[in-house]
Amino acid sequence: MSDKLKILSCPANEGGCAFYRAIDPFKKLQELYPDKVELRISLNPLGMDKEAGKWTPDWDFEDMKWADVISTQNISNFGGPYTARIVGKAKEFGKFVHYDTDDLLTELYKGHRLEKVYKDKGLSDLTKFIYYNSDLVTVTQRKFAERIKSFVGTGVLAVIKNAIDYNLPCWNVPKTAPLRKKLVRVGWAGGIHHEEDVKEFAGIPHFVNQRVGRENVQWNFYGRPPIDPKNPGDWQQEVWNNYQKILTSGFKGAKNWNIHPALPTDRYGMMFAHMDVAIAPLQMNNFNDSKSEIKVAECGRYKVPLVASNVGCYDETIINGETGYLLDPEAPKSEWVRILTKVIKNHKLRKKMGENLHKTTEEYFDLNKVVGNRLDLYGECFSNYSGEANFNVGWRNE
Repeated sequence: MSDKLKILSCPANEGGCAFYRAIDPFKKLQELYPDKVELRISLNPLGMDKEAGKWTPDWDFEDMKWADVISTQNISNFGGPYTARIVGKAKEFGKFVHYDTDDLLTELYKGHRLEKVYKDKGLSDLTKFIYYNSDLVTVTQRKFAERIKSFVGTGVLAVIKNAIDYNLPCWNVPKTAPLRKKLVRVGWAGGIHHEEDVKEFAGIPHFVNQRVGRENVQWNFYGRPPIDPKNPGDWQQEVWNNYQKILTSGFKGAKNWNIHPALPTDRYGMMFAHMDVAIAPLQMNNFNDSKSEIKVAECGRYKVPLVASNVGCYDETIINGETGYLLDPEAPKSEWVRILTKVIKNHKLRKKMGENLHKTTEEYFDLNKVVGNRLDLYGECFSNYSGEANFNVGWRNE
């Protein structure tokens, strides 16, 4: 028997979700528990020949045979069938299968750019297959777990909150001060699948400008992908062109907004060092309501209060007037204007809420403090595991 738990992590890709859920946490486990955990990471454990688009002949599956636990995540860039085959092959080798996801991959809302892709490629059914055949399914929050529990077979369904390695340099840069004493910087950070959410915020900055004076507020929108010189008009640029049009609708006079580029994972945290208030407007749908509160962890690190739609699991950490504000997803835009006006005008309130949120995130969202809970979870799973995997669970913390 091995003295260490051998984990093979198979991220879907090298993007942000994979980094937070499948790359950094396992690296941190090995770093903090080197006598208990041995790790390998492979984006291609099945040996797909990327150039030919075919399976590599006589692939030996060395990493999969080596592992005690095979953990995969979301849908691989090689496609849904590839992800499902990781699970099938792991079972063939008698391995403990851990599937992790941060999205409700069995349902997408109308207006999501990938809705047709999911339907045409049958990704909903593939995801249900993976849920059913995994020994451990982990998600980011309780509502998500409730929505998928009927798809999980005899395995364990558990919540693992998103957490951040606050030791990384981008989470330790000095927080900048506004250019002027009364200036308040409102920040929104979003990816390329928030078109419906951005519509929820249309016109609000314009009305807030009227209430507080445009000279006293700066709107910063983060996340525009870099322009590909070979394809400057790709769909991602079209998305952000629409974002800009919606978010800045009604603006008149001197410009008090900026669009900022997306940052790579190792620099991403820096954008929150330039915010005084963060916003997260969200449309209510099952997909959004299954999202994690990763933005809480991001804002709290830099003592930035969060004003968000009460969608997803923000209600677990955001308390009105204490750590930020939550607005009913059906609230009129005038309510967003009222709350943002209040927060922008009240420096003491912003400071108090930022400090309180910081205390919460430092305790519950620092990966260095909570990653060990994964070992306890594995130990609980293995105590009732009926598979063929052969490993020593003596590493488990009691």
